[in-house]
Amino acid sequence: MSQQRTIHNEIEICGRGLFGGEEARVRFRPAEADSGIVFVCANGQVPVTIPARVDYLASRPRRTSLRNGTAGVETIEHCLAAVAGLGIDNLRIEVSGTELPSGDGSSQHFLDALKQAGLTEQQAEKRFLKVTEPIHLARGGAEIAALPCDEPGLHIIYELDYGPQGPIGRQMLSIDLTPETFECQLARSRTFVTDLEAQQLRQAGLGTHLTYQDILVFGSEGPVQNEVRWPDECVRHKIVDLIGDLALAGRPLQARVYARRSGHSLNHELVRSILASLEAAELARKPKRINEPVLDIRRIQRILPHRYPFLMLDRVIELQEEVRAVAIKNVTINEEFFQGHYAGHPIMPGVLILEAMAQLGGVLLSQKLEHTGKVAVLLSLDKVKFRRPVVPGDQLILEANAIRVKSRTGHVQCSARVGDEMVAEADIKFMMVDADPV
Repeated sequence: MSQQRTIHNEIEICGRGLFGGEEARVRFRPAEADSGIVFVCANGQVPVTIPARVDYLASRPRRTSLRNGTAGVETIEHCLAAVAGLGIDNLRIEVSGTELPSGDGSSQHFLDALKQAGLTEQQAEKRFLKVTEPIHLARGGAEIAALPCDEPGLHIIYELDYGPQGPIGRQMLSIDLTPETFECQLARSRTFVTDLEAQQLRQAGLGTHLTYQDILVFGSEGPVQNEVRWPDECVRHKIVDLIGDLALAGRPLQARVYARRSGHSLNHELVRSILASLEAAELARKPKRINEPVLDIRRIQRILPHRYPFLMLDRVIELQEEVRAVAIKNVTINEEFFQGHYAGHPIMPGVLILEAMAQLGGVLLSQKLEHTGKVAVLLSLDKVKFRRPVVPGDQLILEANAIRVKSRTGHVQCSARVGDEMVAEADIKFMMVDADPV
């Protein structure tokens, strides 16, 4: 499967959510190459787009959910597993309701709908995220690891082991993910809980509409008023959940993944760790160079209205008009803010790192001819993340990349790093206003 895939026709499915029990309608639509998997929440007056990426995760127990602002979609893992299992790279999923339909608690109804819509190959090649170094995470008796793999695709080993006292015996399964293995060995495996967990969920007001025929409930004697489809159905479903969670990397993975008792939270953490590792590797491959300044401090001051002690750029070393800018901020112990942040343990305030990135964004936007004589004023911040502290002696390398530039506004993706280590990142929007005459 070297080419990207989408579906050929639109198709719609309906049903009740697993936890909330509310009716929902889902329409799958084809999407262009390199657009990825995107959910569209159609519950309000204006549809809200939510990319199926780990950046948009919402914290929910026992399930995977996404949120963008006030809009969200719940329990998406079985759907994403079917999408990934069929090798679909680009898809628009329009959702009316707050939670995806649960069907029989498996991925089968999503798989059937997508197959009925038909799969079509696109001109663009698949772009795998190739794990290049071992990553291991452990928490509370659970663990998960991603290992490099020379063979394309995802290769999973899952060990389900709740101990000798648990109602479900130890189960282990190894599988190489292909459309055929997903359909024949995984898709029909269903969500399961223990009898105690089922009681706890009901007390929390979740899944109150479900019967023992709708979900696998394990008591001391095995499934209650139900039968398993495979003797090891539980471990098969844990692999389904894992595949759905790993799809939040945004692109198919090339890796060997080993998991033991891992659930959604640890799966999500692995995705973040893989992306951070690949990002660090990409930074390491970039040439380390300090150029002669494209803009020295005097030219920067002609563009920005900021002055001591609030001018956060020392030099601009790269400037691609209306596209990209790179700058340097040398952090010394003489900075005024170190006197009180913090005494005896100086750390550069995160808000000032954001300010430095915003100032570089302003320099980048000033290169547009329509912005001559205007100043970039901060409008909003989104996807702000801090990854490590900045201390005296560090040299901040700031980067700004234009996302959208208009006559009155600008949208810039910014980052800051020290050497190869990412420090902070944010999406910043600006309003362009007239500069006060000097």
